[in-house]
Amino acid sequence: MDIGRMTFAPIIKMTEQNQQPIEHIQSVRARRRAQNQKKDPNAPFVRPKLELPNGHNKLLLHSCCAPCSGEVMEAIHASGIEFTIYFYNPNIHPLKEYLIRKEENIRFAEKWGIPFIDLDDDYENDRKEWFKKAKGMEWEPERGIRCTMCFDMRFEKAAEYAHNNGFPVFTSCLGISRWKDMNQINDCGHRAAAKYDDVVYWDYNWRKGGGSQRMIEISKRERFYQQEYCGCVYSLRDTNKWRLETGRERIEIGKLYYSPD
Repeated sequence: MDIGRMTFAPIIKMTEQNQQPIEHIQSVRARRRAQNQKKDPNAPFVRPKLELPNGHNKLLLHSCCAPCSGEVMEAIHASGIEFTIYFYNPNIHPLKEYLIRKEENIRFAEKWGIPFIDLDDDYENDRKEWFKKAKGMEWEPERGIRCTMCFDMRFEKAAEYAHNNGFPVFTSCLGISRWKDMNQINDCGHRAAAKYDDVVYWDYNWRKGGGSQRMIEISKRERFYQQEYCGCVYSLRDTNKWRLETGRERIEIGKLYYSPD
């Protein structure tokens, strides 16, 4: 082959110093061929083994709902990591929506035998506190400062619980959703953990390796409740506004569930 006529670069002399460009291109082509090969639909799904920061093996997982936590829970469980679900979400309104999301999360945790900590034992007062913190931010957009406040409030509680109950690491399933700003979530997590010398926040990217797709697959398999907005009343308001503007009906709480079809 005439190297000088190859399209990926001008003439390259084949010396030890410049072998890397050709090797790199060959590697890229090999990866593309592998990606383009038709996958066997019956092949078992192989998960990578996850490792917690600093060699720890005990984790507190903040969960917002079953669909977001399903893939995260299965991935952590497959890696043999000891973990506990932590549910604290006073942002979710109305109460009917909140209870459905929590019960779905409990159902899946019980299926796997995972401990479930429900810290929303004072939901009404926590909800009042959430609205107090959100005052003046009612018309902020999704991913704005109201969301930062919301993440901060929930993660500060999670970090405090981790500190008081011997969990050296905590994380959240919030980042698996492509509707969320992962950097925003991770910043809030690290900020909450920084208050304690014995707690770190694990900012693992749950979307990579097909995580977001697996989230949907598990939700369909388990027939989870399919929430149609983030959780707070302002998200519900804005989502309904968009739906009406695009010719769709308002969200009906408790109606929609995932289906295997």
